[in-house]
Amino acid sequence: MVVIAQIREKALLSYFYEMICQLNHYGVVLRKPTSAHTLSFTPLRIRYFHCCRPANYLKLESSIPGRRVSRVVRTEAQDVLFDYLHCTRSFHLTDAEHMSKNSPHFLQKLLSKVENEQDVARSLSKFLRYNPINEFEPFFESLGLAPSEISALLPRNLMFLSDDCVMIENYHVLCDYGIARSSIGRMYKEVQAIFSQFVMVLKRVKGLGFESDWIGGYLSGKSSYNWKRMHDTIDFLEKVGYSEEQMVSLFKTNPELLFEGSGKKFYVLIGRLLKLGFKMKGVLSLFLQNPQILSKKCVKNLWQAVGFLFEIGMKVEDIVSIVSSHVQLLCSCSLKGPRTVLRSLKVGREGLCQIIKEDPSELLSLASKSKINSMEHVTCQSPSKHLEKTTFLLRLGYVENSDEMFKALKLFRGRGDQLQERFDCLVQAGLDCNVVSNMIKQAPSVLNQTKYVIEKKIDCLRNCLGYPLQSVVAFPSYLCYDIERINLRFSMYVWLRDKGAAKSNLSLSTILACSDARFVKYFVDVHPEGPAQWERLRKSLP
Repeated sequence: MVVIAQIREKALLSYFYEMICQLNHYGVVLRKPTSAHTLSFTPLRIRYFHCCRPANYLKLESSIPGRRVSRVVRTEAQDVLFDYLHCTRSFHLTDAEHMSKNSPHFLQKLLSKVENEQDVARSLSKFLRYNPINEFEPFFESLGLAPSEISALLPRNLMFLSDDCVMIENYHVLCDYGIARSSIGRMYKEVQAIFSQFVMVLKRVKGLGFESDWIGGYLSGKSSYNWKRMHDTIDFLEKVGYSEEQMVSLFKTNPELLFEGSGKKFYVLIGRLLKLGFKMKGVLSLFLQNPQILSKKCVKNLWQAVGFLFEIGMKVEDIVSIVSSHVQLLCSCSLKGPRTVLRSLKVGREGLCQIIKEDPSELLSLASKSKINSMEHVTCQSPSKHLEKTTFLLRLGYVENSDEMFKALKLFRGRGDQLQERFDCLVQAGLDCNVVSNMIKQAPSVLNQTKYVIEKKIDCLRNCLGYPLQSVVAFPSYLCYDIERINLRFSMYVWLRDKGAAKSNLSLSTILACSDARFVKYFVDVHPEGPAQWERLRKSLP
């Protein structure tokens, strides 16, 4: 097997698919191999090269310096070369005929060695009998390459084409696909790897049960392909444990994984998972347990979910843990933007992170773009979790199987035990149980935050803002606002109050519930130094 070093990714199949599209013109019918060891492409009617004028036909008047070569001499020389290639070297008849009729410069070089002009055939035959030729020279010339291009392509230490059986096998495959032999030379010059990897990929893909027309249907004349990377992609999937059935299913539903970028997307996915923090062993396990992760849609949804988690400030190790344990969930649907979710839930980034870490499945119901998916998530929760949540809501006073109960099941995020823990947190802070129940019904989002976040906001209310706990009874939505919004607005309010430009003891709702524009109008612009102080606070507060 020839080892190919660097494979250039330019101009590989611009001729390839163009010629496949002309199969009807050439009358080629592709069918399965006749044996396990033969790659068969059976032509019914192929335009063999002896049926038309040679593509590279050049007159040989100057083939022997100083002497004019007649058409008879030229024809005799071609016949001698044909006999040598076909009879002596056992070339296939079509190959020998094409090489002998489409290598005029090589013939010119042979004729220059003939001394007996009156008997060219006999003299040339005798010369070839004792002087074997470098068969790569007429071969490359017959493929459409100029003599000046051939010398750089001649292999070292090889004279006979049979010594490079892989190249010849690939050459025949390309011919049988209907590609003009005079075009193959340009393909070889641009990307020599096609002569050592192309047939290997065909064998692997056809070995999975895919026909040639299926392969050709996903190739484009406007694209270039890295056959070695395609082969390596299939090989890698086999090594990590994909069965033939899994690969067939994968490529049938996602042919672009193999053909678009020649498997590049596959390697990009691996690279991004490693960069995220996965170990290679973890990546392989992820692929093996979740074959669908390689599909185009799943990859898109996965990285959108990872981006969502990054944007809300989740730590890398937590993201890796969630991807490892809930990759099917992350791949299942498209998500809304983090800002939209934070706005609708009225929680901060920290609170949302905590909710998702405690129960990653909440990400789907919180952020899914599809209402159907969200509904299915509510109804498809495990029976035990659903029962815990229902039991908690019954204690709050909801009627079983009512519309209000169904709406509440969607509004409250988390398991039943988590909701109870958050409820108890408010009671333990000093509020009456019945009061807390009424607060929760007014602002269900209060319990969509973790116990830690709720405690932090209560501490801020008492010790930083100087408000009594009872103030949240009239305005429970205080517990739903971002801690950043709370700190920023109250810092501005305190500065304004100290300047004598604001009343003391304004309600929580007056400061927090108004829009940004209204807050700036009544709490920033009312003082000459207000805008400058507002900017300083915005930059200084985290």
